[in-house]
Formats: sequence, C-alpha cells, structure tokens
Amino acid sequence: MADERVSLVAAGRTDSGVHSRGQVAHFDTQALRSVRAWVLGANTSLPDDVSISWATPVPAHFHARYSAESRTYRYYILNHWVRSALAGKSAAAVFKPLDAAAMAAAASRLIGEHDFSAFRAAECQSHSPIRRVTGLSVERAEEWVIIEVTANAFLHHMVRNIAGLLIAVGKGDRPPEWASQVLASLDRSRAAATAPAEGLYLWKIDYPAAFRLPRQRSVIMPPADGARS
Repeated sequence: MADERVSLVAAGRTDSGVHSRGQVAHFDTQALRSVRAWVLGANTSLPDDVSISWATPVPAHFHARYSAESRTYRYYILNHWVRSALAGKSAAAVFKPLDAAAMAAAASRLIGEHDFSAFRAAECQSHSPIRRVTGLSVERAEEWVIIEVTANAFLHHMVRNIAGLLIAVGKGDRPPEWASQVLASLDRSRAAATAPAEGLYLWKIDYPAAFRLPRQRSVIMPPADGARS
C-alpha cells in the first residue's frame, strides 16, 4: 500500500492463541492515501482472521506503545458442563460452576499499584514488576463469566495468571483472601496455573484525547446466545 518499506510499531504483544479487538500500530510513510484506501487496501492483503478497523494521521510524537495511558484486557470463560463446538477457540471452558462473587472479592485485592512478581512469567523481560491496576472486575452473564482488567501496563502472562487465580477461587479451591497472600509472596510458584490463551482479548488501549483517535467499533465478543451446539 505504501509502495515503500515501512516498519510497524505495535502497542503490545500477545501470546499465540490470544485475540485482539483493540490492537493499535503506527508507521511512518511518504505515501499519500485516503483513510479509506489505507483500510480497505491493507485488508485485501491480510488473512481472514486479521482486519484493520480504522486508520488516521497522527503527529510525529505519537507512539503506539509509549503514548498509551492504559490497556484493558477481557478474559471470557464459558461456564457450562457441556463443551461448546463454536466457542472452543474463542473462550476458556470451565465445566465446574464458578462463584463469580467470590472471584470478584478476590479480584478487588489486586487493584492498586503493586509488585506483581507472583503473576509474571519466568521469561518476562520487563525491567520492573511494578504495575498499577486501576480496574479489575468479574461479572456473570448467564453462562459467561467475564473478567476485565485495566492497568497502565502488563507483565508477560500477567492477565492469564490473574485469570488462573480467579478461576481457582471461583471453583472453591481457594478462598478470596488467597489473592492477597499470593500477591504478597512475590513468588510465581505460589499462584495458580496460567489460564488458557483462548479466553484472552486485548480489548482496548486508551490514549490522550488530544490525539483524537477514532472510537473502536462496537462488537459482540464472543458469540452470544446460540453459540454452543
């Protein structure tokens, strides 16, 4: 599309199997194209499971990664005793009933600025384990349990490790106060297993309003009623 070599800078990385509704990337180019041409033209060359939603010019000081103020992830759990044929690759499956209220109580203990060493992967390359979680909620919508977490930044596997802990609490394997104990331990071996990648979505990235980035499209994720067959 640019008719020249460009270098994409993305807002963040996701593991194999993780989904993204709100990834943002920037690049520098001398090419002059309309916004519509950038979006439709690029989409013709992308695989079916990747789609550009919007494009817009930004000032030279914008950076997809470093200009971000916060990032939000969602973790979708299909909580039903029968496996789903349609949601198998778009959500985590937990067959034992989950206590969403207990999960929410545990989640509240992780909000704030903390050392999240107990929730980082061994291969995490971040220089500091300190992160500021500004929101962490758990809600049930019929057979779906949805975890949403917002922070200034995340460590490698941090959200999936939080989800794993909350699932353990939801199953009744551990009490809600266990979350505080794991957090204080700074020890990854004290926490639960990492939750599957399929349930995780990079939901949105917030930038300063001055950049005037387009709003994301409203989508339903994952499929609503009738998804299981």
